[in-house]
Amino acid sequence: MKKPWAGRFKEQTSKIVEHFTESISFDNRLWRYDIKGSIAHAKMLGKQGIIPEGDAQKIIKGLEEIAKEIETGRFRFREDLEDIHMNIESALIKKIGEVGGKLHTARSRNDQVALDLRLYLRAEVKEIISLIKKLHKTFIHIATKHLDSLMPGYTHLQRAQPVLLPHHLLAYVEMLQRDKERLTDILKRINILPLGSCALAGSTLPIDRAYVAKLLGFKGISENSIDAVSDRDFIIEFLSGAAILIMHLSRLAEELILWSTEEFRFIELPDAFTTGSSIMPQKRNPDVVELIRGKTGRVYGNLISLLTTMKGLPLSYNRDLQEDKLPLFDTVDTVKACLTVLIEMLPRIKFNLKRMHETAGEGFSTATDIAEYLVTKGVPFRKAHEITGKIVLYCIEKKKKLEELTLKEFYIFSDLITDDIYSCLKAEESVRHKKSRGSTSPDEIKRQIKRFKKLIK
Repeated sequence: MKKPWAGRFKEQTSKIVEHFTESISFDNRLWRYDIKGSIAHAKMLGKQGIIPEGDAQKIIKGLEEIAKEIETGRFRFREDLEDIHMNIESALIKKIGEVGGKLHTARSRNDQVALDLRLYLRAEVKEIISLIKKLHKTFIHIATKHLDSLMPGYTHLQRAQPVLLPHHLLAYVEMLQRDKERLTDILKRINILPLGSCALAGSTLPIDRAYVAKLLGFKGISENSIDAVSDRDFIIEFLSGAAILIMHLSRLAEELILWSTEEFRFIELPDAFTTGSSIMPQKRNPDVVELIRGKTGRVYGNLISLLTTMKGLPLSYNRDLQEDKLPLFDTVDTVKACLTVLIEMLPRIKFNLKRMHETAGEGFSTATDIAEYLVTKGVPFRKAHEITGKIVLYCIEKKKKLEELTLKEFYIFSDLITDDIYSCLKAEESVRHKKSRGSTSPDEIKRQIKRFKKLIK
C-alpha cells in the first residue's frame, strides 16, 4: 500500500525507517478508541453533508466489521502501515473501496492520536479510580475488624507513642482518598475533545465539533488547534498523579516488608503472595510487595521520560510525541497491577495482635502522656517535657518501666504528681484519653471509618 504522503515523494520509505518509526507494536491497544472516534467522525461528516450519508454508513459498517475482526483475533496488524490509524484505514479501504478514503476528511493523524489517547486514558483513569475504591474498602474492612487493637506508632522508625492499628491503616486510606481526588480532577482536563483541530490549523470544511463531542461523551472542546495537537499535559498530569499514588503504595509495601520480618513479627503474609528461596528451604520472601516497591521507580521514570520529551518541542506537532505512549501504557499497567495485587493480598494478612499490643507500651511510649499530665497541673509544656525526660532517664538507669515507678519516685521529679498519674501510663489509656480531632482515640477511629464509608458511596 502507498504511504498516505506518497504523492510528494520520489523514493519509497526505507525498510529500516519503517521499522524505526513504527508504533503499531505498542499503539495497537488503541484500536477500540481509534474505531470509536472514527465512527463518531464519520457520523458528523455525513450529518454535515461533507460526505454523502450513504458513504458515512458504509464507513461505519466497515469499521464495525474491523472491530469484530480485531476482537476475535482475525485482524493482522502490519508494521509497514506504521500505526494503528493507518492499519485501520488501510483495512477499511480494502474492505469498502475508495469510499473508505473519505473518512480522513477534515482530520489529521495529529488530532486523531490526541483523541485516541484521551479516550483511552479517560477509560483507564476511571478503572484506576474504581480499583482505589476497592482498596479503600479493603482497608476499612480490616480497620473495622481491629477497632481495639493496639500497636506502637513510629517516628524515625523508632517507637514513639501507642496508637490503634486501625488508625495506622486509615492513614493509607487518607492518602488513597487524595489520590482518588487528584485523578478525578485530572479527568476534567482529559475529557476535552481535540478532534477537528486537524494537523494544527483547523479545517475549511463545515465540521460540527460539538456534535462529535456529544457522541463521544466529552464535556468540552479544545479552543486552540495548535495546542490541541501538541499538548500532552493531560498525560503528564496522569503520570504525576500515578507517581504519587504508587509512592503511597510503595510506602505501604515497605511497612509490610518490615512488619513481616522476624525483628518486627507484626504480620504474616499469606503463602500465596510470598515466594521461597532456591537454596534456603526455610525462607518466605515478601517478593510481591518488594516488586511493588521496585516498580515505583519505573513509574517515576515514565513521568521524567515524558517531561524530558516535551521540554524542548516547538509548536505544534512533532514526531517526538510518539514517545508518549510507552510511558503511559506502562504506567497504567503497572499501577493497575499493583492495586489489584494489594486488593487480593491485604485481607489475607494475619496480624500478630499480641506482639503488637506488647510492643505498643514499650520504649517509654507513654512519656508524652506524662508531659501532658503535668500540663494539666499547670506546668509549662517545656518544663513538663524536661521533667518527663528526667523521669525516663531515671527509668533507664534503674532498669524500670514507667508504670513500675512508685509514687515516691515520681515525687523526686515533681510534687504535683499524684496517684492519678498511673492512668496515663498504660498504652490502652493513652489512646483512650486522646481528645483531638483526627487522633487515635477509639471514638475518632469510628468517626473516621464512618466518614470514609460515606466518601466511598
